[in-house]
Amino acid sequence: MTVAVDDRYATRVAHDPTIVDRVDPVVWSEVNNPELIGYAEAGYAQFDNALSPADVAACLREIARIESDELLAHDPRIVREQGSAAVRSIFDIRQLSPVVSAAVELSGARRHAQEILGSDVYVHQSRLNYKPGFQGGAFYWHSDFETWHAEDGMPLPRAVSASISLTHNEIYNGPLMISPGSHRRFVQCVGATPEAFYEESLASTRPDFGVPTERDITAIVDECGIDVLTGQAGSMTMFDCNVLHASAGNISPVPRANIFVVFNSIDNRLQEPFSGSEPRPEYLAAR
Repeated sequence: MTVAVDDRYATRVAHDPTIVDRVDPVVWSEVNNPELIGYAEAGYAQFDNALSPADVAACLREIARIESDELLAHDPRIVREQGSAAVRSIFDIRQLSPVVSAAVELSGARRHAQEILGSDVYVHQSRLNYKPGFQGGAFYWHSDFETWHAEDGMPLPRAVSASISLTHNEIYNGPLMISPGSHRRFVQCVGATPEAFYEESLASTRPDFGVPTERDITAIVDECGIDVLTGQAGSMTMFDCNVLHASAGNISPVPRANIFVVFNSIDNRLQEPFSGSEPRPEYLAAR
């Protein structure tokens, strides 16, 4: 496969990764929405009551239906915790559930994404991230853009994610942690990407590739700090595709469930993966 050219954000390097300044905007339009004040600086913005209690309840019923659907028991879109039957992620959640798809549109996420990205948008990826009580695994520190750039061929960091809470996100059940301001730096990762690496990485609490070194994570956190994002069911966080983030495992009895939708600019459509690997499946990276 031919590797894409004009790579502003080289990664998966052989050795000695570096941290470089981002050369593209964070906000691509003149945003006058007071709800988005601070997004460009912090790399994220939070919204209360994006979904009503009735919409949240409807989505939770859909999640239970999908989890118990025997026809989906071995579907690759259903990712389980390593060594467990517990569901970790359900990909393509908008296609699997019209109810969830409708809730995403009601949340205002698409409108906010269009404001931030300065263009029309399409859904690059959708999924449910689930951390059942006592069993929910961690998601290690990473930049989504680094993965989408290397493994999907996303040219520029002109994408935004919406995380919509279906349960309370508390400090004790594995909430999202973001290093505010880290989206203005690009952190290279080490190592050539193995073929079909997504089959391992999606279930791993600390993948072997596509994550920064502990040295670089420490440098970013020393510079930017860590915000722990809690919120009620129905709340939503919009965050930049390049912000460094993670979440701890859930050893509490309180489950955590979030709908996760990635909006990409129609002017930032995918090329061939910049790592030179084969493109990931459509349910991970819509083309």
